[in-house]
Amino acid sequence: QVQLVESGGGLVHAGGSLRLSCAASGRVSRRYAVGWFRQAPGKEREFVAAITWNGGSTYYTDSVKGRFTISRSNANNTAYLHMNTLKPEDTAVYYCNAAMSTTLVAGPPLVSGLRATRYWGQGTQVTVSS
Repeated sequence: QVQLVESGGGLVHAGGSLRLSCAASGRVSRRYAVGWFRQAPGKEREFVAAITWNGGSTYYTDSVKGRFTISRSNANNTAYLHMNTLKPEDTAVYYCNAAMSTTLVAGPPLVSGLRATRYWGQGTQVTVSS
């Protein structure tokens, strides 16, 4: 079993920045990809960003490209989502997840695998005021 815990959410003005963290514990293997998803009120959960197990490849949804950066520290079993130039439409509960994967390329197939994983965090609220 792998446990994931997100932190770093909060209230920020439009144009501001936040850094979310996702700490993994339990039976953690290094060969796992990490993803960030978000769910706004009344909307379905949507993909935000993904990173391969070695951190060598990343993939983003179009609406956050150039503003968000996903990274990871395998030494600390922690992944991050750096969010800059935040907009009110970024307001949502943000979830991290993890899936066993040896792929070296982050893209739609990896996102599909992340959607199906059973390893999800509890979520952290991000609210961006206008």
